[in-house]
This record gives sequence, structure tokens and C-alpha cells, in this order.
Amino acid sequence: MEKKIPANLITGFLGSGKTTAILHLLRQKPENETWAVLVNEFGEVGIDGALLQGSSARNDVFVREVPGGCMCCVAGLPMQIGLNMLIARSKPDRLLIEPTGLGHPQEIINTLQGEYYREILSLEASICLVDPRNLEDTRYLENDNFRDQIHLADVLVANKTDLSCETDRRRFEQFADQLALPKPETAWIKQGALSVEWLDLPRRDRVAVNPKAHHAHQKSPDQLQTTEAMHLKLPEGQLFLRKENTGQHHFSCGWLFSESTSFSFDRLFSLIHAQTAQRLKAVAKTDQGVKGFNMQDGIVSVIEIEETSDSRLEIISSAPMDWDDFETRLQETIIFQPAA
Repeated sequence: MEKKIPANLITGFLGSGKTTAILHLLRQKPENETWAVLVNEFGEVGIDGALLQGSSARNDVFVREVPGGCMCCVAGLPMQIGLNMLIARSKPDRLLIEPTGLGHPQEIINTLQGEYYREILSLEASICLVDPRNLEDTRYLENDNFRDQIHLADVLVANKTDLSCETDRRRFEQFADQLALPKPETAWIKQGALSVEWLDLPRRDRVAVNPKAHHAHQKSPDQLQTTEAMHLKLPEGQLFLRKENTGQHHFSCGWLFSESTSFSFDRLFSLIHAQTAQRLKAVAKTDQGVKGFNMQDGIVSVIEIEETSDSRLEIISSAPMDWDDFETRLQETIIFQPAA
């Protein structure tokens, strides 16, 4: 290639606001450029990709998913397959990569700087989002992935600051000051309002806190057969599909519904709002149009989606849940579903 493609990692733990931040960046994209987004999710049905593609349904933004856990597992095979197809299809002027919040950024960086991509990509600044309210919680501070995301960041961004207090701000500033050199740039934002100018900041070499932590969570080649199904489809005659995933002390369950299925917005919103799981995301066709749902800490946000080919919902929990019971209540929110 005559010119290397600038690439940025947008990292952050579960619930830090990565997808919202990428949507904000896409709205700042120069009109004459084509951007590509590679999305990795812990869940199996792929909600973030549907949110990004549905919210920016245009021919200058291309989105591809690698669902089902950390995309760096098994020598980076899922990531390489998805990335190669995305680059070939879009020929982008910039590449954004959103790893799962439970992922291992060091291995992704190693892949992007490996022999194959060295002449194709130019790895620019990595941006890590954190919810400053979590910086007093040992569940985050002692998590290897959380620590690695922060220590490998070139720009450390406190997001969701409209929900934070002055004590949270002082804690974030003290936390950033204690990080090893070279110090990352820092920012204090709300609602994912990243500046597109940060993407052009240089990347500086850093070392992960625990660079071998990812080996404990690798998927086998047999398991990769499901993760390579980047565009999940319903089997013929089936009205919905359910897929589960477990790893790193988290549990996920996702549902994919037929393209003709329609939900009651009010009933679906009430069901989502009643959940106590760590995260819940959905893209659904409803009687009020196509909507994107995002639930964390009991707060549900809803965004307008331009289009979607089907409806999807995914829950991530730090403890096992009764998926059968939730599935029954989810089906009760459906107002139309064709006969099988």
C-alpha cells in the first residue's frame, strides 16, 4: 500500500462508554474520508456492531464484528480474519478497533505491530475510557485487564463525568499522576465526547502490567468455529436463537430474533429497566421504530437507530442468571412474530 492506514484502539472496561465514544468520533469524521471499525464483544450475538452500523448507515463507514470473547485468542486468528476482510472491503482512511471490555490490549497491539500488518497499518494513540466512579472499587483496581488497558493508554479519558462528583475528579487526577512514565494525556468528558484530534497523537511504547494474563482465557480452535460467524443468522424456520458465553468471572447470554419480529417499546423498556445485571444492550424493532438500548447501574439510555436487519439483545452479568426465566419474560414483550 502506498500509505499506511492510521489505526487507533479505543479501550475501556465494561460500561465505560466505548461504543458511544466511537459514535461521537464518527460524527466528526472528515467528509472525504472512509473509516472502518472493528468491534470485539464478550457476548456471542454482536450488539455493538449493530449499534454502530445502524447509527451510521452510510457508505463511508464500515463496521465488522468479532463476537464471542477476546479477539486476540489463538494467535489472533479471529481478529486477523475480521480485519483482513474489513480492510479489503472498505479500503479505509482510518481504522478504529474496539476490543471487548474484558479483552487484552497487549496481544492486540502485538498483532497490529506484527510482520503482516507492519506495512499496512500505522498504530496511533490508544485511548482508554474509564468511569471515574470505579476508581475506588477493588474489583476494578485489581483486575489485570482493567490495569493493562490503563497502562497501555496514550490518552486516559474519564467518561460519564456528568454522573461523577468532585471527589471522583480528584481521585482520577491522583490515579493518573501515579501511573508509570511515560504519562498518558488525560481528559475529563461526558457522554463519550472524544475529540477527533486525539486520534492523531503519537503512540508511545508501554508494557502491560501482566502481559501473560491472556493465556488463561484462550479459546480452542474448535471454539473458534462459532467466533468466526461474524454475521450470525437464524437457521431456516427458527424464530430466535440464544447463545451463551462464560469467561473471566462473567456470564453472557444473547438472543437474535427474526427480522419480522417486533416488540412493544414500553414493555421492553420496562423489562430492561428491571434488570440488575452488570450490562444489557439491545437493538430492537419496536412499535415506536428501531431503538438501541443500553442499561448499566439501573439506568437505561435509548438511542434512535436508522436501520437494522434483525433484533438482538445481550446481557452480561458477574453472577449466573436464570436465562430461561428472562427468555420467557422477553418473549412476553413481543407484539408480532411470524409463525415458524
